[in-house]
Amino acid sequence: MIQPAPLLPSTRAVQSFQTYDIRFPTSLELDGSDAMNPDPDYSAAYVVIGDGEHEGHGFAFTIGRGNDIQTAAIDVLEPYVLGRDVSDLGAIYREMAHDSQLRWLGPEKGVMHMAISAVVNALWDLRAKREGKPVWRLLAEMSPEEIVDLIDFRYLTDELTREEALAILRRAEPGREERIAYLLEHGYPAYTTSPGWLGYDDEKLRRLCEQAIRDGFPQIKLKVGANLADDIRRMRIAREVCGDGFPIAIDANQRWDTGTAVQWVDALAPYQPWWVEEPTSPDDVLGHATIARAIAPIPVATGEHVQNRVVFKQLLQARAISYLQLDAARVAGVNENIAILLLAAKFGIPVCPHAGGVGLCELVQHLSFFDYVAVSGTMQGRVIEYVDHLHEHFVDPVVIQNGAYRASTMPGFSATMHPESITAYSYPDGPAWRSA
Repeated sequence: MIQPAPLLPSTRAVQSFQTYDIRFPTSLELDGSDAMNPDPDYSAAYVVIGDGEHEGHGFAFTIGRGNDIQTAAIDVLEPYVLGRDVSDLGAIYREMAHDSQLRWLGPEKGVMHMAISAVVNALWDLRAKREGKPVWRLLAEMSPEEIVDLIDFRYLTDELTREEALAILRRAEPGREERIAYLLEHGYPAYTTSPGWLGYDDEKLRRLCEQAIRDGFPQIKLKVGANLADDIRRMRIAREVCGDGFPIAIDANQRWDTGTAVQWVDALAPYQPWWVEEPTSPDDVLGHATIARAIAPIPVATGEHVQNRVVFKQLLQARAISYLQLDAARVAGVNENIAILLLAAKFGIPVCPHAGGVGLCELVQHLSFFDYVAVSGTMQGRVIEYVDHLHEHFVDPVVIQNGAYRASTMPGFSATMHPESITAYSYPDGPAWRSA
C-alpha cells in the first residue's frame, strides 16, 4: 500500500483530506427523471483537500445508492496527495491513473476512475485558488507546452500526438485575449433540460417550455425512450410551444437497442429533433455509428457516460457522433478532458457538454470557456447544458443571463459547497435525511 509522505513544512503540501457522502432527495419531485433513471437522488461523493491556507473541493456525481462506494473509492486515493506538494498536476494525474493495482479495477473506467476525477478536480480547484484565478482562465493563460504536459497521450497517438496537440493550441493563440474579453461580456450559450424530465406532466412541460423561451434559451431538450406514444405527444406539445425550427434535442439515456433507436427516432422525425442523445449503450461505438448512418441527417450526440478518452477517440474515428458531450466528473477530471477537447478539435466536432446533476454545471462551464479561448476558438454550434437544480448549495453558483452562462471570475473551479449544505445533506445522518 502507498504510504503518505512526511508532511512538508511548505504550505504547498497537502495537509488534510476529507470526504463526504452528500445526497439530495430530488426523487421526491421527480427532478432528473428519465427513461433509465426514474427516481434519482442527485448525489456527490465529495472531497476537500487542504494545504493549511487554501482548500480544494471536488466530487464525483452519482444518483443515490452507491454514493458511499464512490466516496470510499476517493478515500483510497488519499495517500497519493497527503503530505505532498501536488503542484505538478500532470504528474499526479498520471500517477493515479497508472497505479498498477488500481488499474485492475478499470483500467481507466468506472468507480475508481471517477474517484480520480474528484481528486484531480479538487487539486485544480486548490491550484486556482492559490493563483487567484478561475480554472478556465488559469488554463487559458497557460502556454501550449504547459497544456500538453498535462495530458496522457497513451492510446491516443494513432489520432493525436503531442506535436498535433501543440499545433492545435498554437493555432488558437492569436486572439486569446479578444476571446476572453468577449466571453466576459457576452457569456457562453446554454440550453436547458429543465422542461423535459419524464416525470413531469403535460401542463408542466408546456409551462416550462414557455419559460425557457422567455428566459432566452436558444435550445431545449426532452427526455424520451419510455413510451413512444407519450414521446410523440410530448414532442408535439414542445413543438407547438417553441415553434417550427426551434432546436429541441431528445435524450434516450441509453434506453434502446440499435434497431429500436432507429425506429423510435424515425417516428419522432416529423417533430424535427435537433439531435438524439445516448440512443444506445455508451460503450457501443459501432452501434452509435450504425444509428448515425440510419437516422441521418438527424445528428447523434453522446458522452456523459463515456468512460475515457479512448472511447471518445473511437466514436470520432467511427464518425459515430456529430456532437461530443464530455462530462467534468466522469473521466479523470480536467487533464483527461483537455485531451478529449483536443481530439474533438482535430475532428472538427462541436463539444456540447453534459451538465445538470449536482454541481456539474458549475464544473463544466470552465471546460467550455477554456475550449473557446484556447482550443477550438469558436462557440459556433456549441452550447452547454443547463438544469436549474441545486445551484444554491454552491459558493460560486452558475449564473444564466438571457440563455447564456456568465463567465465566473471567482478563483477556483466553482466546486465549493456551503458548509451548511454539506452538513444538512450528508447521508444518512444529516438533518435533511433524519427528517426524511
